[in-house]
Amino acid sequence: MDQGSYLESMKDCSVVFHVASPFMMKVPKGKEQEMLLDPAVKGTLNVLESATDPSLGSSVKRVVLTSSIVAIATDGTDCVEVVAKTGKMTNEESWNKSASKDYQPYAYSKTLAEQAAWDFVKKQDNCSYDLVACNPSFVMGPGVKVHESSESYTFLQAFGSGKLSGGCPDFNLAFVDVRDVARGHIAAAFLPSKTVANQRFILNGTNSPMIGVGKELSEKYPNYSFPTSNIPKWLFWVVAPLVGFSRKQASRSVGHKYELDNAKSLRDLDLGEYRSLKETMNDMFQQCIDSGFIPTIEA
Repeated sequence: MDQGSYLESMKDCSVVFHVASPFMMKVPKGKEQEMLLDPAVKGTLNVLESATDPSLGSSVKRVVLTSSIVAIATDGTDCVEVVAKTGKMTNEESWNKSASKDYQPYAYSKTLAEQAAWDFVKKQDNCSYDLVACNPSFVMGPGVKVHESSESYTFLQAFGSGKLSGGCPDFNLAFVDVRDVARGHIAAAFLPSKTVANQRFILNGTNSPMIGVGKELSEKYPNYSFPTSNIPKWLFWVVAPLVGFSRKQASRSVGHKYELDNAKSLRDLDLGEYRSLKETMNDMFQQCIDSGFIPTIEA
């Protein structure tokens, strides 16, 4: 979208949501800058610059930026190191320092984009709007439709297709329901400035090992071959490049707890509670079956 289009879309708006950033965990080598880093940073700055344009007459009072927990921690090793240093679970005070163009470029793009946003606002004289960053974990749950190229849907499809029936790596992940992400964004947009202004909020429902997804689904969908065991770390390390992962990722992620603290969002965004992993995955899995994205398996 060009600058004129941004300005036209913001006319007479008091709140702007910036939610678009490429989500690709695997990109061709050498394409990281083009496909991830530049779109994330430039897209974010284009929105913020437009929101400060004099032609809007300072109508914009708040910008809600969709960042990510990977702007806080790339992998389990990051989280383990935070616990070792502080004695606390990883929270909004942490910034991702381990990602790079060559290691987890998606995480690097989200880190650069959010940092660029905070830097931009700090440099403005009498900025007319507050900036609030929402940092969701792995967003799952039923969408408006099944997007077959979505990382979230392809992740769940791997469970429904039986691809993981022989076992899955001992990845620890953090999940949040898309409906709770929406609630968090609305709260970040409209709660009083004294509560949320110029802060970041982790939106995270469940810290769970990857195998936990299969366990949550197995009760309602017993006819599917969900994984019941983890692949040994040494074996996954050996085969990692063959299945789209780096050995560095295997070393830093497998067997290390990836846990993030959601206390601040529950308290300050007044979310009450997050949906359970079971509800999220069951609702999303059923949507995938109904759409034909995951085949129906009868008893």
